[in-house]
Amino acid sequence: MADLNGQAESSTAKPRRLLALDGGGIRGVMSLEILRKIEQDLATATGKGASFRLGDFFDYIGGTSTGAIIAAGLAMGKSVQELIDFYIEAGPLMFEKTSLIGRLRSFYQADPLREKLNDVFGERTLGAKDLRSLLLVVTRNATTDSPWPVSSNPLARYNDRDRPDSNLQIPLWQLVRASTAAPVYFPPEIVEWDKDDPAKTFFFVDGGVTPYNNPAFLLFRMATLPQYRLNWPTGEDRMMLISVGTGAAAAVSRDLNARGQLIPANVAHLPGVLMGGAAIDQDINCRAIGRCVFGEPIDREIGDMIPRQGDPLEGVLVPLEEDCGRQFLYARYNPDVSRGGLDALGLKKIDPDHVRALDQIKYIGEMQSVGREYAAKFVDMTPFQRFVTKD
Repeated sequence: MADLNGQAESSTAKPRRLLALDGGGIRGVMSLEILRKIEQDLATATGKGASFRLGDFFDYIGGTSTGAIIAAGLAMGKSVQELIDFYIEAGPLMFEKTSLIGRLRSFYQADPLREKLNDVFGERTLGAKDLRSLLLVVTRNATTDSPWPVSSNPLARYNDRDRPDSNLQIPLWQLVRASTAAPVYFPPEIVEWDKDDPAKTFFFVDGGVTPYNNPAFLLFRMATLPQYRLNWPTGEDRMMLISVGTGAAAAVSRDLNARGQLIPANVAHLPGVLMGGAAIDQDINCRAIGRCVFGEPIDREIGDMIPRQGDPLEGVLVPLEEDCGRQFLYARYNPDVSRGGLDALGLKKIDPDHVRALDQIKYIGEMQSVGREYAAKFVDMTPFQRFVTKD
């Protein structure tokens, strides 16, 4: 990993390992069950057993919204089980309803989540020296009307510790809270980037309403483009990228008025609609530039985009040992939570509506079941063995 004290290893020092985590509210528990399987497989492959942490394995971890909570926790060195415990304990606090008048602004209170994040992250800033990997948190600056992906990369232009507005001095809990402030659900987070300059106090909302609810391709760019100054080398034997989602299903809109518009009662579903569309686009970008080794078909026209000989949809898979000249090895793990997808996992008794909503804490157990069954069936670290060093 990069040295967070401000030095960086040589860009040619070793292959790089990236992990990207989608937004999706309380559905983050689905991602965590997938990460549990990844953690277990890599713990065995590295020979580290119970001491293994994903934050020590991955060089750069990025997350949006609920993915930012998980990413920050992993970067701190927390185990997946510790984060699952956090979600089970903090879930009711994350979605504590506001007063009736307050619901004119948002459905849920921010203070309980702020307090819980403060407890977990303490006084750490984005530049804390005890972070075990580089960290990317995706937010949206509502004041400037633009996405703000904020990274702990010590070489980045706005991470110079001598700057009064250095990104590295922002409290980690507050940055994560900013990334989780989903419009309609939560009020925005106000962050003072420079306490002596009122012009640098901004309102932030959930990064999920940017194009980067799935931050995978953004993470790749920030690791490799010269503007970000890391310049990590690319290639199928030099970089791996694993992307973990929070569940996907096509939603057919039936609650439309005579003009084809969503009725007001469905306004709470809009963040989910935006997140889903953006996630697919980022996934396609990764499959086009990287070499996909696993991912559900995007649609019937382009399929899963895994390299094949001859026909790109029906041809024989290109052997992994044969380099296709792509920029990185890539896997996308994202459960299909439609009726058909759940049935295929043997979860016929789970109602799809229970595991689609961003805020249904009473169905956390069902969401975990989806993540566990999906991970057991599909998660396989074998294609990434070249990136595993055994102690």
